[in-house]
Amino acid sequence: MSAPSPVDDAIPRQVDFEAAAARIAPYLIETPTVPWPGRELFRGLDPSTEVVIKLELLQRGGSFKPRGALNVALNLDEAERKRGFTCVSAGNHAIAVALAAHLLGTTAKVVMPKTANPFRVATAKSYGAEVLLMDSIAEAFAKVEEIRSTEGKTFIHPFEGKHTFAGAGTLGLELLRQAGSLDAIIVPVGGGGLIAGVAAAVKTMSPATKVYGVEPQGARGMSDSLAAGHALPKVEVKTIADSLGPPMHLPLSFGLVQRFVDGMVTVTDDDMCRCMGLMLRDLKVAAEPAPAAGVAALTGPLRDRLSGQRVGLVCCGANIDEATFTRLLGQAS
Repeated sequence: MSAPSPVDDAIPRQVDFEAAAARIAPYLIETPTVPWPGRELFRGLDPSTEVVIKLELLQRGGSFKPRGALNVALNLDEAERKRGFTCVSAGNHAIAVALAAHLLGTTAKVVMPKTANPFRVATAKSYGAEVLLMDSIAEAFAKVEEIRSTEGKTFIHPFEGKHTFAGAGTLGLELLRQAGSLDAIIVPVGGGGLIAGVAAAVKTMSPATKVYGVEPQGARGMSDSLAAGHALPKVEVKTIADSLGPPMHLPLSFGLVQRFVDGMVTVTDDDMCRCMGLMLRDLKVAAEPAPAAGVAALTGPLRDRLSGQRVGLVCCGANIDEATFTRLLGQAS
């Protein structure tokens, strides 16, 4: 019998998802899953299509990211937690690591590119994190390695690792428990940690449920990685959805996506801007472009495939300032 591969070892099992859910529950909220309440969404869909949406934008920290960050942090020993955390992120993960440090009574030193949205920088600082702004991603990773080696802070990766997958997968557990049987779930894809965890959890609980990922056309690194048969170490990114634009993909998250995800589609920046407006009108929420990508996938490339089915959407975050939100709404064609 051959030895398990690194991907095999990284796949959380049912017990891992349940343990992660219990571990992070005291620090987070169980976000609601509701039937899509408005009518505009359904104008272009088969009338028998049923849609529910997981409102993870209501999570502490404004996105799903604290699930993974906290599960990683809570798997450390006390001495490791006392030394604090570090990370590289353009926004949502930096906020999540800052929040985790705040909740656990320790420190965080997060490294962000100078191009990061000032609102997200300010939000990370509001939780007590020290934020270092760097000129490039390469400099950011070099700085975080320096922090890790000289200060002993634990590097919490934004999307790679078994504890990250298990934490993200708790969203899938909640969604199925709240919504009941679903034919399909649509998940926005950046680095791949969210869809890797959600897909693994969903396939454990409900193997017949299809899981589809959606990327911006200007950040289709996971789709291209699947086509190439391996995680691409560098991808070009040009999209308004900054939380869906990782500079690379990595083997473990790619391996889980390859194993558990049923398909990937892409949408345009215009699609996301249009669906941000639709979500505002139908849901009364100001979402960032990432969750709008899921709505765009349902009304676009997945519309016929999911016609007449019961579909779950993951509204993964809303860390966007008023000026940026208004500007992107204005770009909708």
